[in-house]
Amino acid sequence: MPNPIAARSWLFAPGDSARKLEKAGASGADLVLIDLEDSVTAANKADARALVAGHLRTAARAQPQWVRINPLDSEHALADLAAVVPARPDGILLPKGSRPEMERLHHYLTALEAAAGLPPGEIATAVIATETAQAMFGLGDYAGCPRLAAITWGAEDSATALGATGNRDANGVYDAPYQLLRSLCLMGAVAAGVAPIETIHGDFRDLDGLAKVAADARRAGFRGMLAIHPDQVAVINRAFSPSDAEIEHAERVVALFAANPGAGTIGMDGAMLDMPHLKRAEAILAMRPRAR
Repeated sequence: MPNPIAARSWLFAPGDSARKLEKAGASGADLVLIDLEDSVTAANKADARALVAGHLRTAARAQPQWVRINPLDSEHALADLAAVVPARPDGILLPKGSRPEMERLHHYLTALEAAAGLPPGEIATAVIATETAQAMFGLGDYAGCPRLAAITWGAEDSATALGATGNRDANGVYDAPYQLLRSLCLMGAVAAGVAPIETIHGDFRDLDGLAKVAADARRAGFRGMLAIHPDQVAVINRAFSPSDAEIEHAERVVALFAANPGAGTIGMDGAMLDMPHLKRAEAILAMRPRAR
């Protein structure tokens, strides 16, 4: 099973625009999500598949290149997979997914990898796990799911699935059902041992608002965030990277416990530290950006 992904920014790029695919690759995003679903009309899907396959075969990959296919119960999903799997995407994002559908996706990928002569299991998967009413009841069921590397959520399709007329109150705060879905996505991903990824911030011009949302998400435990515009990438990367002060403090905590291997609690700067503090310090150090 793939290890949880250390990608802070997951940038969507429409699969029917070579220009936008090239721009996404140069954006500094940790991961590019090439979209064959919502951003591509039904009339353009066949051409988009061919464009995406060619891009995957020829583009210099500065970062992992994933593909969001269409839902498995749609007429497009198998054609999406048949077109892109031989071009070796790094991963597949399944929208409107559930645990049983992720199992089915795993079997499809296994067959298509074999047909293309690719190593079995090399293509990872992630799921948008809140976009159908039934899937919402399975957010705690992803432990052991083959290939799964991340779980994310979506507020807009979730609202549609619930028959809602909106998903935010007059102050712009998510209504209670969507706060619940966000929390269950986070908990379900952690329980499954995969990366929890925050949903999009829809107003790509609102970088100050994005910075607050991303900082809140990181504090809650999310490991990265979806982006819909290259301008959002730097803000997200900053928010999900520990500051110099955080790294320095974490290094001191880890060093202090290393110097006192038998101690369960240690005093530092007037505060008592124990094992949860050590684990959080180790987690912060693990979030340091890796050189490419």
